Amino acid sequence: MADSKLLVPELSEAEKMGAETMRFEELLRQASKELQQAQTSRPESTQIQPQPGFCIKTNSSEGKVFINICHSPSIPPPADVTEDELLQMLEEDQAGFRIPMSLGEPHAELDAKGQGCTAYDVAVNSDFYRRMQNSDFLRELVVTIAREGLEDKYSLQLNPEWRMLKNRPFLGSISQQNIRSQQRPRIQELGNLYTPESPRPEEGPEKPHLNLWLEAPDLLLAEIDLPKLDGALGLSLEIGENRVVLGGPQQLYHLDAYIPLRINSEESKAAFHRKRKQLMVAMPLLSVSS
Repeated sequence: MADSKLLVPELSEAEKMGAETMRFEELLRQASKELQQAQTSRPESTQIQPQPGFCIKTNSSEGKVFINICHSPSIPPPADVTEDELLQMLEEDQAGFRIPMSLGEPHAELDAKGQGCTAYDVAVNSDFYRRMQNSDFLRELVVTIAREGLEDKYSLQLNPEWRMLKNRPFLGSISQQNIRSQQRPRIQELGNLYTPESPRPEEGPEKPHLNLWLEAPDLLLAEIDLPKLDGALGLSLEIGENRVVLGGPQQLYHLDAYIPLRINSEESKAAFHRKRKQLMVAMPLLSVSS
């Protein structure tokens, strides 16, 4: 196991900075960039042709923007939860629900008046899209997540107000997209993974909810919900090659999780998000041959 002292100072530092989100996102961008550069010699992607769904119109400081919401069976579906369950998760500010989507490159187009504009293609799973067609709630949620995803990926500022085009499922042409080939297990929830059983008294430490997903073929991200904490003080985190162990102050929390992937513990980073009350961990993965 990695020495927990290597990570604790980073948790404390992130807590004091008062800008946890920006720091963690910068960490992820840097890690993702390094991993993508290292993987150029061994591409792990599949080309897909998304099918048209519906098109929304909004705008940015640079002019009109259209987002083509498309779908493809090659994109993984989100977790199967009811709308009531999803609404409860959102009200409790939980980040465990994710909608996998592919964000395409911007392409210049002409609108109905012949004026220049920019269009983006965003694809979701086909089965989920069919479910979304019968739900205004899911449709608005997908549009919101797609808009925020485009803003983050392309450093945009899009108007949150939008309207759906009538009788026009897309603007311009929908290009093929490259998505990551799932050559490794895709992990979204820890419920189907092994956690060592250790009898604890009913008043003992609580096992926090752990959400895992692959941000890149060689980068595993984790969010650990710690609603009883206001900061990282007293937290201990140990990361081994295939194990994550967390301890909370005053024995409030204890997590001992087996991860069926090889983690580079020396390069792993963590930061505590005060507003969400979550510990966020970035864990680069070791190659199979190393």
